[in-house]
Amino acid sequence: MSLESSTISKIEQMKTGEFSCEKNVRDFLANIEKNNKNYNIFLEIFDSALEKAKKLDEKRQNKENLGKLFGTVIALKSNISYPDANISCASKTLEGYFGTFKADVVKKLEDEDAIIIGIVNNDEFACGSSGENSAFGKTLNPVSPSRVPGGSSSGSAAAVAANMCDIALGSDTGGSIRNPASHCGVIGVKPSYGRVSRYGLVDLSMSLDQIGPFSKDIEGAQIVMEVLAGNSENDSTTSNREVSSYTQATSRSLKIGVISNFDQFISEEEIKSKYQALQDKAKQEGHEVVPLTMKGVDLGVQAYYPIVYTEFFSGTRKFDGIKYGKNIDNTAGEEVLRRILGGKIISKSEYEGAYYKKALRVKEIIAEEFEKAFEQVDVILAPTTPVLPHKFSEELTPQQIYGYDVFTIPANLAGICGGVVPCEKVSREGEKVPVGFQIFAGKFQEETMFSGMRVLEDLSK
Repeated sequence: MSLESSTISKIEQMKTGEFSCEKNVRDFLANIEKNNKNYNIFLEIFDSALEKAKKLDEKRQNKENLGKLFGTVIALKSNISYPDANISCASKTLEGYFGTFKADVVKKLEDEDAIIIGIVNNDEFACGSSGENSAFGKTLNPVSPSRVPGGSSSGSAAAVAANMCDIALGSDTGGSIRNPASHCGVIGVKPSYGRVSRYGLVDLSMSLDQIGPFSKDIEGAQIVMEVLAGNSENDSTTSNREVSSYTQATSRSLKIGVISNFDQFISEEEIKSKYQALQDKAKQEGHEVVPLTMKGVDLGVQAYYPIVYTEFFSGTRKFDGIKYGKNIDNTAGEEVLRRILGGKIISKSEYEGAYYKKALRVKEIIAEEFEKAFEQVDVILAPTTPVLPHKFSEELTPQQIYGYDVFTIPANLAGICGGVVPCEKVSREGEKVPVGFQIFAGKFQEETMFSGMRVLEDLSK
C-alpha cells in the first residue's frame, strides 16, 4: 500500500481485499512502536484494534455490507470518551479516570467500520496552542522536530503527519484543530457549531467547542465529516439540518473573500507573501476575489478569552476530587490554573457578568458580520496563524501565545466552519516548516467549505 494513496482509494482497496484491515493496523502499530518515543504522540494504544481489524476482514470475506470507513484507523484526542481508556485530557487531574461510554463521534465511526487505535496527547484540558502544555510531556512536530506542532490538538495532527493513523479526531475551541494542522502540514476541519455532536467530549468552552477530523488529504476529511455530521438526541446543540454529501464537493469557480482587517496581524513575511500570491493566482484562475472589512473581527481575541475563562472555570468545578479524578486546583498545570483563576475573577458576583456579557455581545456582532459577508462571497480565505511555529527553545509570553489564534478565533465566535489546507513549506535553519491557510464558509455550509479547500489546494500547486 502506497502512503500516497488517497484515504478513499485505500478504503476501496480494503473493501476489495487488495489490502487487508489487519495489515493496515499492523503497519500503523509498527510505526508507532518505532517512532512514538521520538515524538510523544500516543498516550495509549488499544489492544482491541488488531482484533477489530481481523473481524472486519472476516466481514468482507463473508460478503456482508461494509461501512463507509471500512478498515480506516483513527486516533482520538485524550478528551474524547472511549470505554476503559484513560480519558486524562493530558492532565494529572484525570490520570486515573477511565471512560465509561463511547462518545457519539466514536459510535458513528465504529458503525461505519472504522478502527479506533488509541488515545493521543494534547495540551492539558485543551488549554494551549503549542502542544507544550501536556502533563505527560510535550508533543514533537514530525515535520519540524525543533518546532512546536501547534495545539491544543497536537497529538492528533502529529499522529496523521507521522503516519501513525489514517485519521485523527481533535477538538477546536479557538483554532485547536486548524493551528496544529497548519504547523504539521495536514488537513484539519473545524465544523460549524452544532454540526457534530459533542456528547462524550470534555470541552474547554461549551459555547465554542467542536470535534473535527485531521487527515492526509481532503477526501479523508470529507468522508469522515459525512459520517460525523448530524443531529444527536444526546446533544441539544446539534442541528437537525440535512447533511450534504460532502464527498461530492469539488473545485469550482467561487467568490473568495479576504478580510482586510487581518493584514495588520500577519507577522511573518513568508505568510504575507504567500497570502498575496494565493489571491493573485485565484484571480488568474478566474475566481473573483472580494476585499472585506468586517466589524469586530479584530476584537476576536479580546472577546474569546473572557468567554473561555468563564465557561472553563464553570466546567472544571466538577473536578473536585470526589467524583472525577483529583482536585484540579491542586494538580493542574500553569496554563490551566491561569484560565481557572481568570474565570473565577470574571465570574465574581460584584462584576455582575459585565465582561462575559460584553464578550458575548462582540460574539454576536462577529456572527452578524460573517452572515453579511457570506451574502457577498462563497468562502473566505485567511492565514491560519500570524507566525510560523516557534522553536521549543523560544520563551513566549501568554499574550504572544494567545495571539497565535487571532485568525482562527473568529470562526468559533461566529459558529461557522473552517478548514486548513497545507500550502507551502518555508526553509528555516535547515528545516522545512509547514504553512497552511484556511477557508471559511457559512454556518452549515461544509459542502461549500470543502469546495473552497479544493480550490485552495489547486492554487497551492
